[in-house]
Order: sequence, then C-alpha cells, then structure tokens
Amino acid sequence: MKIAILGAGNMGLSFSKSFLKYELIKPENLHLITRSQTKISKIAEEFPKSKTSTFDEVTELDADLIIIAVKPQDFQTVAQNFRFTLKENQMVLSIMAGINIEKIQKSLKHPLVVRAMPNSPTLLGMGITGYTAADGISFSQLINIERLLNSTGRSVYLEEENLLDGVTALSGSGPAYFYYIIDAMIKAGVEMGIEENLSKLFVKQTMLGAYHLINNSEKNLDELIKDVASKGGTTEAALKTFEENSFKEILQQGILNAEKRAKELNS
Repeated sequence: MKIAILGAGNMGLSFSKSFLKYELIKPENLHLITRSQTKISKIAEEFPKSKTSTFDEVTELDADLIIIAVKPQDFQTVAQNFRFTLKENQMVLSIMAGINIEKIQKSLKHPLVVRAMPNSPTLLGMGITGYTAADGISFSQLINIERLLNSTGRSVYLEEENLLDGVTALSGSGPAYFYYIIDAMIKAGVEMGIEENLSKLFVKQTMLGAYHLINNSEKNLDELIKDVASKGGTTEAALKTFEENSFKEILQQGILNAEKRAKELNS
C-alpha cells in the first residue's frame, strides 16, 4: 500500500510512525506533504526514506490512501488549491474534526471517503479512534483502514456519522480535560506546601493507579468513589465542595460545547 499524508503535523506524523513501526507500509511508499517549506528538512530528517513535499510541489499523487490531516479551518482553502486530481480508485481518510463526509466528497469531487477522529495518545500508540465510512466502500477496504487505525491504539466503527462530533468532544478533546484536572490537583499540592515535582509524582501515580483500578474492578464508578469517601472524611469534604459548585455539570457542559463547536466547523 502507498500512503500520502496531506498535512504532516503532529497527528499526521504520529500516524506515519505507527504505520512504519508495525510495518504496515514501507518507508519508500510513504509520502509526507506539508504546507510549510520550513518544515521539510525536519520531516525529511525524521523520515529519511520517505518522500517529502510541499502542497505546491504535488501535481500528481501516487497513493492508494490519502490521509487528510490538515486543520479543519484550513481544509476548504487547501482543497481549492490542490494541483492534482484524485483517481477513481484512491481512498481518502480524513482525521479532521467537524468536517463531515458529504462536505469532503463535494470539496474533493471524490466519493470514497472514510472519516475518523483520533486523539493525541496515538503519539504513543495508545489512542482511540472513532470512524465511519461513506457508502460504496467495500468491507475489505474498511478492514485495511481499521488495521492502520489500530496501529495507533484502538478503533471503534460507528454506523451513524453524527456521533463523530460527540467522539470529537469526548475522546478527541478529552486528553486536555484530563490534563486540566491534573494541573489543578498539582497546584493544590503546591499550595499545601508540597514541592512541585513531588506533587506531580503523587498526582500522576494516583491517576495511573486509579485508571488500572477502573479497568480491573467489577465495581462501578459510584462504588469506587464510595470506597474512597468514608463518611465525615477528607474525600467527602472535597466531593461536597465539587457538588456545591456544580463541578460535574460544568465539566459536562464544557464537553457539550465542544460537540457544538465540532458541528460549527462543518458550516
């Protein structure tokens, strides 16, 4: 398989590394395309056996799969300025937030589009990606796409495309919410007199341990919370403050606003 990545930024490059790591593609069959001439040398250094180009240089695209990894706000401009024409049998995989399949098909004048929403832990091969496909894409083609996506972590096929905006808000943006909460906890530790690096250690190991408990316990989240929050204790004091300030509702509303923004990106 030959793959071209349109938009060789963080996500495009992390996908490329996963494909190469699991030998799903040969380095010489990978074409990395960026808008920025200044990034070419760095990309070429990182992927010495792969082809690197700027958008302006590409007049013909020799690839079985074209992955669109540009920012959604830039897609329309990029699509209007392509200097190549897609061939009938080429597959397109979009990892842009918000832009739906129909809009991609119209902009590229091409029917074979798969839309996916990964998240940043794909950088470590620990991401999760929701994806869906246009009509007319065969089962074998979809299996090939899934193999590629699974090299970056896990993937989940969604029958309904409109759920991808929710996936964008939940797991696509989700790591940032997680970091935000961790940052607040670390700063609370510092305020209590714990040295910053030590506070980071306590918080990160707590998060890691809690994650493994969720994965290995048969208890639900409410039960796990009750296991920590004894009546009249310290955890109960913290949780009461969260509830009094509607922390859970604020977090949920933030995620819903992220979904709303994902839908706006398509307009």
